[in-house]
Amino acid sequence: MARIPKAELTGVYGWLVKRMSRKMLGDVAEPVEVVWHNRKVLNFSFALNRRVQKWDACDETLKSFAHMAAVSLVGCGFCLDLGYFMAHNEGLDEAKAREVPRWRESTVFTPLERDVMEYAEAMTQTPPTVTDEMSARLLEQLGASALVELTSFVAMANMASRTNTAFGIESQGFSAACDLKPLAVASKA
Repeated sequence: MARIPKAELTGVYGWLVKRMSRKMLGDVAEPVEVVWHNRKVLNFSFALNRRVQKWDACDETLKSFAHMAAVSLVGCGFCLDLGYFMAHNEGLDEAKAREVPRWRESTVFTPLERDVMEYAEAMTQTPPTVTDEMSARLLEQLGASALVELTSFVAMANMASRTNTAFGIESQGFSAACDLKPLAVASKA
Protein backbone atom coordinates (compact mmCIF):
# COMPACT_ATOMS: atom_id res chain seq x y z
CA MET A 1 0.00 0.00 0.00
CA ALA A 2 1.29 3.43 -0.93
CA ARG A 3 2.59 5.59 1.92
CA ILE A 4 0.82 8.59 0.43
CA PRO A 5 -2.86 7.95 -0.31
CA LYS A 6 -3.93 7.83 -3.90
CA ALA A 7 -5.75 10.92 -5.11
CA GLU A 8 -8.92 10.87 -7.14
CA LEU A 9 -8.10 11.94 -10.69
CA THR A 10 -10.71 14.64 -11.25
CA GLY A 11 -11.70 17.06 -13.93
CA VAL A 12 -11.14 16.85 -17.65
CA TYR A 13 -7.39 16.36 -17.20
CA GLY A 14 -8.01 13.56 -14.70
CA TRP A 15 -10.44 11.88 -17.08
CA LEU A 16 -7.90 12.14 -19.91
CA VAL A 17 -5.05 10.76 -17.76
CA LYS A 18 -7.22 7.82 -16.63
CA ARG A 19 -8.31 7.10 -20.20
CA MET A 20 -4.75 7.18 -21.59
CA SER A 21 -3.34 5.11 -18.72
CA ARG A 22 -6.03 2.46 -19.10
CA LYS A 23 -5.50 2.38 -22.85
CA MET A 24 -1.73 1.93 -22.49
CA LEU A 25 -1.62 -0.28 -19.40
CA GLY A 26 -5.12 -1.60 -18.78
CA ASP A 27 -5.31 0.32 -15.48
CA VAL A 28 -4.32 3.65 -13.95
CA ALA A 29 -0.73 3.44 -12.74
CA GLU A 30 -0.55 3.86 -8.97
CA PRO A 31 2.38 6.33 -9.14
CA VAL A 32 0.16 8.63 -11.22
CA GLU A 33 -2.58 8.48 -8.58
CA VAL A 34 -0.10 9.32 -5.81
CA VAL A 35 1.70 12.10 -7.67
CA TRP A 36 -1.67 13.58 -8.70
CA HIS A 37 -1.47 15.43 -5.35
CA ASN A 38 1.14 17.71 -6.96
CA ARG A 39 0.30 18.44 -10.58
CA LYS A 40 3.51 20.34 -11.22
CA VAL A 41 5.53 17.23 -10.32
CA LEU A 42 3.17 15.04 -12.36
CA ASN A 43 3.38 17.29 -15.42
CA PHE A 44 7.18 17.42 -15.13
CA SER A 45 7.29 13.62 -14.98
CA PHE A 46 4.99 13.24 -18.01
CA ALA A 47 6.98 15.80 -20.04
CA LEU A 48 10.29 14.20 -19.10
CA ASN A 49 9.08 10.73 -20.04
CA ARG A 50 7.77 11.97 -23.40
CA ARG A 51 11.18 13.48 -24.18
CA VAL A 52 13.10 10.40 -23.05
CA GLN A 53 10.97 8.24 -25.37
CA LYS A 54 12.29 10.27 -28.33
CA TRP A 55 15.93 9.41 -27.62
CA ASP A 56 17.27 7.09 -30.30
CA ALA A 57 21.07 6.91 -30.11
CA CYS A 58 21.11 3.73 -28.00
CA ASP A 59 19.46 0.43 -28.84
CA GLU A 60 16.03 0.08 -27.20
CA THR A 61 16.73 -3.48 -26.07
CA LEU A 62 19.92 -2.41 -24.30
CA LYS A 63 18.08 0.46 -22.61
CA SER A 64 15.30 -1.89 -21.54
CA PHE A 65 17.75 -4.35 -19.98
CA ALA A 66 19.65 -1.49 -18.29
CA HIS A 67 16.40 -0.11 -16.90
CA MET A 68 15.31 -3.48 -15.55
CA ALA A 69 18.75 -4.19 -14.03
CA ALA A 70 18.76 -0.83 -12.23
CA VAL A 71 15.20 -1.04 -10.90
CA SER A 72 15.72 -4.66 -9.86
CA LEU A 73 18.70 -3.60 -7.77
CA VAL A 74 16.69 -0.78 -6.16
CA GLY A 75 13.86 -3.24 -5.52
CA CYS A 76 11.10 -1.38 -7.32
CA GLY A 77 8.54 -4.09 -8.05
CA PHE A 78 6.35 -1.60 -9.88
CA CYS A 79 9.16 -0.54 -12.24
CA LEU A 80 10.28 -4.10 -12.90
CA ASP A 81 6.74 -5.27 -13.56
CA LEU A 82 6.10 -2.31 -15.86
CA GLY A 83 9.44 -2.85 -17.63
CA TYR A 84 8.56 -6.47 -18.33
CA PHE A 85 5.09 -5.46 -19.55
CA MET A 86 6.63 -2.85 -21.86
CA ALA A 87 9.20 -5.36 -23.16
CA HIS A 88 6.31 -7.66 -24.06
CA ASN A 89 4.38 -4.87 -25.80
CA GLU A 90 7.45 -3.62 -27.68
CA GLY A 91 8.28 -7.08 -29.00
CA LEU A 92 11.55 -7.46 -27.10
CA ASP A 93 12.92 -10.89 -26.25
CA GLU A 94 10.73 -11.89 -23.30
CA ALA A 95 12.96 -14.79 -22.31
CA LYS A 96 15.83 -12.36 -21.86
CA ALA A 97 13.71 -9.67 -20.22
CA ARG A 98 12.46 -12.22 -17.72
CA GLU A 99 16.06 -13.14 -16.79
CA VAL A 100 17.34 -9.60 -16.16
CA PRO A 101 17.05 -9.82 -12.35
CA ARG A 102 19.50 -12.76 -12.41
CA TRP A 103 21.57 -11.75 -15.42
CA ARG A 104 24.86 -12.84 -13.85
CA GLU A 105 23.83 -16.50 -13.68
CA SER A 106 21.73 -16.53 -16.85
CA THR A 107 23.22 -17.78 -20.12
CA VAL A 108 20.89 -15.87 -22.45
CA PHE A 109 22.74 -12.54 -22.63
CA THR A 110 25.43 -11.35 -25.01
CA PRO A 111 28.67 -9.83 -23.68
CA LEU A 112 27.44 -6.34 -24.63
CA GLU A 113 24.14 -6.87 -22.80
CA ARG A 114 26.08 -8.03 -19.74
CA ASP A 115 28.32 -4.94 -19.91
CA VAL A 116 25.24 -2.71 -20.10
CA MET A 117 23.57 -4.36 -17.09
CA GLU A 118 26.80 -4.27 -15.09
CA TYR A 119 27.07 -0.54 -15.87
CA ALA A 120 23.42 0.07 -14.90
CA GLU A 121 23.90 -1.69 -11.60
CA ALA A 122 27.16 0.17 -10.94
CA MET A 123 25.36 3.47 -11.54
CA THR A 124 22.60 2.39 -9.16
CA GLN A 125 24.86 1.46 -6.25
CA THR A 126 25.15 3.97 -3.43
CA PRO A 127 27.73 5.34 -3.88
CA PRO A 128 28.01 4.56 -7.60
CA THR A 129 30.72 2.05 -8.52
CA VAL A 130 31.17 2.84 -12.22
CA THR A 131 34.79 2.30 -13.24
CA ASP A 132 36.89 3.76 -16.02
CA GLU A 133 37.11 0.26 -17.52
CA MET A 134 33.32 -0.16 -17.66
CA SER A 135 32.92 3.20 -19.33
CA ALA A 136 35.76 2.54 -21.78
CA ARG A 137 34.26 -0.83 -22.84
CA LEU A 138 30.86 0.70 -23.46
CA LEU A 139 32.31 3.76 -25.18
CA GLU A 140 34.15 1.48 -27.59
CA GLN A 141 31.10 -0.71 -28.24
CA LEU A 142 28.36 1.95 -28.33
CA GLY A 143 30.01 5.27 -29.12
CA ALA A 144 29.79 8.49 -27.15
CA SER A 145 26.25 9.48 -28.10
CA ALA A 146 24.74 6.12 -27.15
CA LEU A 147 26.71 5.96 -23.90
CA VAL A 148 25.50 9.43 -22.91
CA GLU A 149 21.95 8.32 -23.65
CA LEU A 150 22.31 5.03 -21.79
CA THR A 151 23.76 6.81 -18.75
CA SER A 152 20.95 9.36 -18.70
CA PHE A 153 18.35 6.62 -19.21
CA VAL A 154 19.66 4.68 -16.21
CA ALA A 155 19.67 7.89 -14.15
CA MET A 156 15.99 8.37 -15.05
CA ALA A 157 15.24 4.77 -14.05
CA ASN A 158 16.92 5.43 -10.71
CA MET A 159 14.82 8.53 -10.15
CA ALA A 160 11.57 6.70 -10.88
CA SER A 161 12.42 3.53 -8.97
CA ARG A 162 13.67 5.35 -5.89
CA THR A 163 10.60 7.62 -5.91
CA ASN A 164 8.21 4.67 -6.22
CA THR A 165 10.05 2.73 -3.54
CA ALA A 166 9.94 5.72 -1.17
CA PHE A 167 6.20 6.05 -1.86
CA GLY A 168 5.74 2.35 -1.01
CA ILE A 169 4.38 1.57 -4.47
CA GLU A 170 4.60 -2.09 -5.45
CA SER A 171 3.85 -4.15 -8.53
CA GLN A 172 0.41 -3.70 -10.04
CA GLY A 173 0.58 -7.00 -11.91
CA PHE A 174 0.86 -5.50 -15.39
CA SER A 175 2.99 -8.41 -16.60
CA ALA A 176 0.38 -10.88 -15.32
CA ALA A 177 -2.25 -9.08 -17.37
CA CYS A 178 -0.53 -10.21 -20.57
CA ASP A 179 -0.04 -13.82 -19.40
CA LEU A 180 3.71 -13.53 -19.05
CA LYS A 181 5.68 -15.99 -16.97
CA PRO A 182 6.91 -14.69 -13.61
CA LEU A 183 10.13 -12.74 -13.45
CA ALA A 184 13.28 -14.48 -12.37
CA VAL A 185 14.36 -13.93 -8.80
CA ALA A 186 17.17 -11.42 -8.41
CA SER A 187 20.65 -12.80 -7.82
CA LYS A 188 23.04 -11.53 -5.20
CA ALA A 189 25.64 -9.17 -6.65
